[in-house]
Amino acid sequence: MIAAPANDNEKKHAPALFRKALKATEQRTKTVVADSQFSSRKLREQFSTHGVKVVIPYPANQNKENKTLLRVDKYFRTHGPARERQIYNQRGAIERVNSRLKEQLCLERHRARGLERITVHALLCIIAMLLNALTALRLNRPEKARSITMLTR
Repeated sequence: MIAAPANDNEKKHAPALFRKALKATEQRTKTVVADSQFSSRKLREQFSTHGVKVVIPYPANQNKENKTLLRVDKYFRTHGPARERQIYNQRGAIERVNSRLKEQLCLERHRARGLERITVHALLCIIAMLLNALTALRLNRPEKARSITMLTR
């Protein structure tokens, strides 16, 4: 996780976040999935040099002539190779986790001020969600933990 001011573009933090993910997974990261905002040659090259498969749709203004690339239309329908579409469509599980963090764990309307305090608050929220998922797994209720464990893969 990287905490940054709200007016920072997320894309500029992607390389550092990727390095952290590689370190945390001991270089076992196999696939990076992101929305088209993160589509750039520089990011794709960085990921592929580490042997990581990149599943990021190309926006309509990039590589217009190549019709075989993964793309998302204005109705959020995916087009392109079947395997990439299947992987990209799993992003919904991660988006649900983000939604829960914002709505149920007060990351949307927090009372903490300052980047350091927000970072601590966000990490505590993530720990709470992971403990909830662990409890669900130990109680043999994997359906309650499924979307949270997707976040940690």
